[in-house]
Amino acid sequence: MATPTGKPTIPMHPQAQALPDSERGWKEIPYEEYIDPDHNPYLNLHRTWGRPVLTSEQAAACRGAWQQEFGRKAPLNVEIGTGNGFFFSGMAESHPAENWLGIEIRFKRVILTAKKLRAEATEANSRICRYDASALSDLFLPGEIDTLYINHPDPWDKERWAKNRLLGPEFLDKIAVLMAPGAELRIKTDHLVNVDAVLKHIDGRPFELFARCDDVNGEGAPWDGDIVTNYQRKFFERGLPVYALRLRRS
Repeated sequence: MATPTGKPTIPMHPQAQALPDSERGWKEIPYEEYIDPDHNPYLNLHRTWGRPVLTSEQAAACRGAWQQEFGRKAPLNVEIGTGNGFFFSGMAESHPAENWLGIEIRFKRVILTAKKLRAEATEANSRICRYDASALSDLFLPGEIDTLYINHPDPWDKERWAKNRLLGPEFLDKIAVLMAPGAELRIKTDHLVNVDAVLKHIDGRPFELFARCDDVNGEGAPWDGDIVTNYQRKFFERGLPVYALRLRRS
């Protein structure tokens, strides 16, 4: 997926409805503008790895055409913040009949996730891209997401930091548009403040609480086929709870 000069090629999917550059909510720094791009080996790997890794430009070119990108019609599951990829690769391996897209902002974590996908031979039904979660409309048409996973988002647990929380009203408004009717939002978090924030902000929005669990390690997640996250395992070892919410887009 790269030209002879090393620049990643952009997928050409006829059904894609990519936004013009001027309308996109986020664009990464061009490779040529990094002061010392060779200093970060993950930056170069991100550009040259090929599928399942997509650069931001490649991912944005798939807007409205994710079925074409995967070469089949199947439910599209999205995880925001794949971290080191334990959960994401495990889900892709356990659910091969579904399409999986991971979104992560750090170069290193994109590559760590890609390595796990390759090791588990799940590259056909998975993609991992570097993108900012605040600009999901750059990547999806309305109703394109079937299930959205968010695991252990930063709590920003002081009230003066509340505006920085991912799970705020603006984010919920954005994903409500991008999720199909009946789609599910599945959240696991080690901070109760995230649970409280979501339950507060879904009031008046097209989400309904389908299930809640206040001890995932003891009771299991409130959905089938879940994978234990790395953070979840750490909290289990410390005897601390992990919470889960399962919400449905009405």
